[in-house]
Amino acid sequence: MPEPSDERFRAVLRWILAAIYIAAGLAHLWVPEKLLAITPSWVPFAPTVILATGICEIAGAVALVAGPLRRWAGIGLAAYAICVWPANFKHAIDGIELPYISNSWLYHGPRLAFQPVLIWWALYCAGVIDWPWRKAK
Repeated sequence: MPEPSDERFRAVLRWILAAIYIAAGLAHLWVPEKLLAITPSWVPFAPTVILATGICEIAGAVALVAGPLRRWAGIGLAAYAICVWPANFKHAIDGIELPYISNSWLYHGPRLAFQPVLIWWALYCAGVIDWPWRKAK
């Protein structure tokens, strides 16, 4: 059984991650043309995919904090973070200008390296994994 302090920590992480995904989801819905610029050319129906991913980000964020679907939301948001990684690479490699985002490797390098952390974060705060803070039995 998880310690109460662990559950509080997960709850804080859930709310922070949910806020990040809601902001990203709203960006997908409000300025999809900006995100279209970083979408790899091999993505079919890119405008529809951007709209759908925005809705999925918001739905995943709500499910993450709401409870009953938390585990599935964590798994879905982790899978989503893997799926959008190619767009982050395209953004970095092609040097695409986006509003409010630096077009420097001082941004892109840490952003690309942080993607595995986002994957772990979604799984951890949804209670799918305990690593690295699992208590010895």
